[in-house]
Amino acid sequence: MSALKPLADRVLIEPTPAEEKTASGIIIPDAAKEKPLRGTVVAVGNGKKDEPMTVKEGDTVLFGQYSGTEIKIEGKTYLIMKEADVYGVFQ
Repeated sequence: MSALKPLADRVLIEPTPAEEKTASGIIIPDAAKEKPLRGTVVAVGNGKKDEPMTVKEGDTVLFGQYSGTEIKIEGKTYLIMKEADVYGVFQ
């Protein structure tokens, strides 16, 4: 768990690692790996006035390929983005 508390309508997401192999077992080199589009919410802000947050800690979410800003905290990589950049929550 990170020590960073997002402000306003921002969420902190731990991205799901990129696939290492294809379904047929071919190893994907680092240069060809796609940026993950899925992750787990680890912290949420308090929302904006009249706009409460709809995602919560522990949610697995889908976001845009170029969404958010990558940050490193205690050696782990996270993405911080506005809740509007989150497309949906996996049920």
